[in-house]
Amino acid sequence: MGQDLRNWKIEDESYWASTGKSIATRNLWISIPSLLAGFAVWLYWGIITVQMINLGFAFEKSQLFTLGAIAGLTGATLRIPSTFFIRIAGGRNTIFFTTALLMIPAIGAGLALSNPDTPLWQFQILAFLSGIGGGNFSSSMSNISFFYPKKIQGYALGMNAGLGNFGVTTMQVVIPLVMTFGLFGGEGRELVNTSGTLIGKIPAGTVTYIQNAGFVWLLMLVPLALLGWFGMNNIRDEHVSPDIPNPLGAFATITGMLLIGFVTAASGLWLLLPTVEGGLTTSGIGLSKWIVLPLVIAATVILLKFIPGAVGQNLSRQYKIFGNKHTWAMTVIYTMTFGSFIGYAAAFGLTIKVVFGFQHLLVDGVMTHNTPNLDGPSALMFAWMGPFIGALIRPIGGMIADKIGGAKVTQIVSVVMVASALGVAYFIQKAYVSATPQDFFLPFMILFLILFTATGIGNGSTFRTIAVVFNKEQAGPALGWTAAVAAYGAFIIPKVFGEQLKAGNPEYALYGFAAFYTVCIIINWWFYLRPNAYVKNP
Repeated sequence: MGQDLRNWKIEDESYWASTGKSIATRNLWISIPSLLAGFAVWLYWGIITVQMINLGFAFEKSQLFTLGAIAGLTGATLRIPSTFFIRIAGGRNTIFFTTALLMIPAIGAGLALSNPDTPLWQFQILAFLSGIGGGNFSSSMSNISFFYPKKIQGYALGMNAGLGNFGVTTMQVVIPLVMTFGLFGGEGRELVNTSGTLIGKIPAGTVTYIQNAGFVWLLMLVPLALLGWFGMNNIRDEHVSPDIPNPLGAFATITGMLLIGFVTAASGLWLLLPTVEGGLTTSGIGLSKWIVLPLVIAATVILLKFIPGAVGQNLSRQYKIFGNKHTWAMTVIYTMTFGSFIGYAAAFGLTIKVVFGFQHLLVDGVMTHNTPNLDGPSALMFAWMGPFIGALIRPIGGMIADKIGGAKVTQIVSVVMVASALGVAYFIQKAYVSATPQDFFLPFMILFLILFTATGIGNGSTFRTIAVVFNKEQAGPALGWTAAVAAYGAFIIPKVFGEQLKAGNPEYALYGFAAFYTVCIIINWWFYLRPNAYVKNP
């Protein structure tokens, strides 16, 4: 319990059965809830912003979409340094420290939401800090990959990611419930618009405690930090973490690398976001996200490389993944699966609210979207379903891939994703020009749930592929890197939805995503399914 491990020989079946399996299982079952809490804190803006509308916070809908986008970009950027934490700082040190850091945005969100006059820029800073939870995925997945033999990597990584991603669903269920009573004291506020929970609608005028949306996560984070410290292990073998410093040195290294990610993410947001009254001061340029994101990624990778001493030398060794063609193929494919899951999860609730929670009326020849739809569905009642299914089925996708091959499973779900995205596009377009958008909600919801299901299965299958095509030393960093780039889906998808909703063409967002999935089908076939593929159906 808590000691460093040496001579970790998990590919030896007798060692695995006698020693390795019990240690790996303990680390996995501490890792899962820690990752769950990270996802919850990272993505809770998708639910908090819905309730901010219901409470009448004085922000425009487009401004509220920026909170999820800010958290998405920061979380994705922090995954780049997090990719390399395990070899440099050790698994136990990393999971303990990064879980403890989540207490900062959780407490801050609770305090900010307690005051109805909190300015937009404070919420933007808190969304920025909540990106720590997004970054934790890369270090968590890299860490768990070292604890399990290749033959069950699909299962182990699927369990860690799939159940960890239940943080999205957990958050979407827990937050609406805990806001209904004064769990942590403080003053409540009356709802301006009808809200909802998993069990039904809550009428306007009901007192709600939105500050609980931040404070409630301390009930998990405090014990999880202790469990991480006393129950997890550092692996000190050559291919994992041979030269990690003492815990304080490890924490200092992690902090320095995270600061680089924060600086590059902040620079990207400064270039990217338009100037908003009451918000953070930006460049006002509103530079295209398709230019900013590659710049942020490149700057983060380059700045990390220039860290002096042992850290920089260690990174040079791990950066060998960038010379492997499979790194780039799997980055694109993993972005299709996980990037879609996390992006849709971040945008799903607010999209339901904006599309189906308002009537879309033609007034003097102009389409308006501001009249509340009393017959519309409650976003908080339905937003949890997609992420729940996508996370629940992820381990199953990994297990199926372990049996029939990862690339074959990925190819099938890619086709399903194209078809379901086009179907969602059709019904969302119909709803957004209708005075009765609820008429289109059922097919919209069914197709979106199919889309979430496909992302979950495909995410599990990509874990299997990565475990097979990379050697043991490169598999962990490759998992972290692909997860880092894919996580920009949590920024891109809410951003694109927000832009296209504002332009009155939300279906265009889905058309673009379907086109990207088609490209992924071609890449997956070329690398792993065609005759003479580089690796046949890994």
